[in-house]
Amino acid sequence: MSASTLHWAVLDALGSDIVSGDLPAGSVLTLENLQQRYSVSRGVARECMRILESLRMVTSQRRTGISISPERLWNVYDARVIRWRLDSKHRADQLRALTELRLGIEPIAAHLATLRATADQREALRAAAEDMRRYGSAHRPVRYLAADIDFHRIILEASGNAMYAALADPIAEVLKESPSHGRSDYPVPETIGYHEAVMEAICTGDAGVAERAMVTLLSDVRGALKLE
Repeated sequence: MSASTLHWAVLDALGSDIVSGDLPAGSVLTLENLQQRYSVSRGVARECMRILESLRMVTSQRRTGISISPERLWNVYDARVIRWRLDSKHRADQLRALTELRLGIEPIAAHLATLRATADQREALRAAAEDMRRYGSAHRPVRYLAADIDFHRIILEASGNAMYAALADPIAEVLKESPSHGRSDYPVPETIGYHEAVMEAICTGDAGVAERAMVTLLSDVRGALKLE
């Protein structure tokens, strides 16, 4: 295993152990503990701690060692934290939180995109919707998912709100996690239609319809995931 691969494998193991509670909040570690626990060099252990500290999942103090931080302090918008939670016993809670976030943000982003999207962004959005229809009809789920992720990223960016645009990666993680939304006939034809309704409203300049269409789309997702 290369040094880079080992580094990321250990980081994933550490992040997963923290998220799962195997390393609970308040636990104190040392680099020596980490070297022994994960069979890695001091350099790899130190670099993993540096990244986890940047995610606010640990704090490091010279005299007390490395302390696991409580969840309320974590950078919960980071894609790595989201992925660790989705792969843990907290998966349902993470899906619920992200879907509720989407319902609060994406309808307004669609409304704003109708007012602020450039011609290039409208063209890219139409192309993404067409790709969803094409690859969905051809039963090519990998290409369909890529188009779906592009679709939502374009809308967030076209909103003209940098804080909305920064949510593209967290939203991409939840799209990757459960693209079928528990249904066997993925991609779902009616879901493609919901996306096309959003796209048409944005491209034709109807902000109210765009917002409502996005609510319909995300409410369908929420219902399919049984997150009520």
